[in-house]
Amino acid sequence: MFKHFRGDLFGGVTAGIVALPLALAFGVSSGLGPSAGLYGAIFISFFAALFGGTNTQISGPTAPMTAVSMVVIASIVAINDGDVEKALPAILTIFLLAGLMQIGLGLIGLGKYIKYIPYPVVSGFMTAIGVIILVTQILPAVGYYPKEDEEFVAQYMAEAEEEILKNILQEEAGEGILVLEDFEETIKRANKITPADMNKEAKTLAAKDASGVLGTFKVLPRALGNINWLELSLAVATILIIFGFKRITKSIPSTLVALLVVSGIAYGVGLDYRPIEKIPSGLPLPNLEIFSKFSLGSISPHIFTALTLALLGAIDSLLTSVVADNMTQTKHKPNKELVGQGIGNSVASIFGGIPGAGATIRTVVNINSGGKTRLSGMIAGVLLLIILLALGPVASQIPAAVLAGILVTVGIGVMDYKGLKAIPYLPKDIHLGPLKLSSEVIIMLTVMVLSSVWNLVYAVGIGLVFASLMFMKKMGDLTAKKSEVLPLIEEKAWADETNFPKNLAEEVFIKHLNGPLFFGSTSDFHQLAEQIPDTASAVVIRMARMQYMDQTGLYAMEDVLQDLKNKGMDVLFVEILDQPMYMMERIDIIPDLIPEEHIFPDFDSCMEWIEEHVEDKYP
Repeated sequence: MFKHFRGDLFGGVTAGIVALPLALAFGVSSGLGPSAGLYGAIFISFFAALFGGTNTQISGPTAPMTAVSMVVIASIVAINDGDVEKALPAILTIFLLAGLMQIGLGLIGLGKYIKYIPYPVVSGFMTAIGVIILVTQILPAVGYYPKEDEEFVAQYMAEAEEEILKNILQEEAGEGILVLEDFEETIKRANKITPADMNKEAKTLAAKDASGVLGTFKVLPRALGNINWLELSLAVATILIIFGFKRITKSIPSTLVALLVVSGIAYGVGLDYRPIEKIPSGLPLPNLEIFSKFSLGSISPHIFTALTLALLGAIDSLLTSVVADNMTQTKHKPNKELVGQGIGNSVASIFGGIPGAGATIRTVVNINSGGKTRLSGMIAGVLLLIILLALGPVASQIPAAVLAGILVTVGIGVMDYKGLKAIPYLPKDIHLGPLKLSSEVIIMLTVMVLSSVWNLVYAVGIGLVFASLMFMKKMGDLTAKKSEVLPLIEEKAWADETNFPKNLAEEVFIKHLNGPLFFGSTSDFHQLAEQIPDTASAVVIRMARMQYMDQTGLYAMEDVLQDLKNKGMDVLFVEILDQPMYMMERIDIIPDLIPEEHIFPDFDSCMEWIEEHVEDKYP
């Protein structure tokens, strides 16, 4: 490990410096504050490198993971009356659960299957992440905070009163005293409500209503009417430096340059700007309330979100691992990488950090700076810890608008422009009357729109289901096309059928099954019995190319065979393979509907039976 120490040292230090402003920005964006982003970067970077399967990977908070984390944090904070400290144990428990799920994914060997997630789903999700980050940073970039707008908050006072009363009634129900005779207790508790309590609840409701993409657009007119020009100037200066400095050189991280320059000027000149939340000094301490205040009821609604975080982190990390492999000509271990990422996220959650994944930009910087082993990722984590201990009070003076500017550039950069540019050229495989649409474009846009304005977790689930259904339809259509039910005189004969007696063409119907008989290909097969002419007395079903039959296909076969039997026709199976044979024996299709003497190993033996048993009724 220490053979390449010099390169690992430079790579780790450089990657850590690049990670610093992003960690602070993602922490602020998540809703838990800059320290949560920094803690996440420290522990995920160190432990994911130590236990992971990609030598040069640098891990930490990323835009996609932060966007999903925002959903968890906002929903749980809202349930806890807007009190982040009160909600923190439940939030961190969800993050811990996501880390444990990642470890589980690695241990059961699912790492190699992540690559099968459809690209349109990933593309739509990444673009939505960019939209969410970009839009939600408009308010802090212009210096507008809904909770501090007294006129806006005043609109929620009546709703706040209802919410407080509802909470009182819920508390009494939990205590078992919510009965008609004890409404005096309700009145007593209600009389203790102060204007400060009402205002606090109204601020919580106002902040909740103004959150997310739709919430931002809702309050955008008020924000534009109350622009803090100093905050906007700091954000714009940050953005311009980040994009402009890249044109000068890429050897120095432009994000770090923008952070230092704009923050230094703002602090040095003594501008009256809004700083970020104070970063605690000293070593990070574990939040043991995760265990002492554990409640299954508080996390059960978010278990699917935890799984989404785990899967998203896995995809994010393994994609970065592929990039690292291409740059270093090495081969990562996907399952070990998932275990490492899971351990990193689990430890980070215990210490109050937000979850993360393998970060492509930081990994590339590490490799280009000489990093070759996992020591580089561990050094990056240690460097961030040193910065926390030594410069925590200094970092607390960073303007909030600067981090908003950094996140705007992150939002612009994370969008999948490659996927968006491909939209006009993707095949249009859906026909709605005269309208032709592309299923891949529909999936991409559906995920993007639903993720942006509704729910990231549900949008991805809907995208996956839609993509799976479209795939199954395409496979079913292809199989059905190959297995088209045609009369013998129209269906192209196989090589061993060329000498079939012409005098029996009206009495014998031959069906070729090409490909699997499964739920996506049974619709045409169901019509087989109806398409066989009344002149036929025997049906030959050739099954040498039907490798697989699922339960839907099995029952479709049973229905067709029953119909043919009711019509008095003999059905002959030729060259049936092992799996279909096993399936049909399990429900007694063989021998109840197809006796053993009607099953033939080849077409020649089947022809012998036909010549002996089928009479030419239509000479």
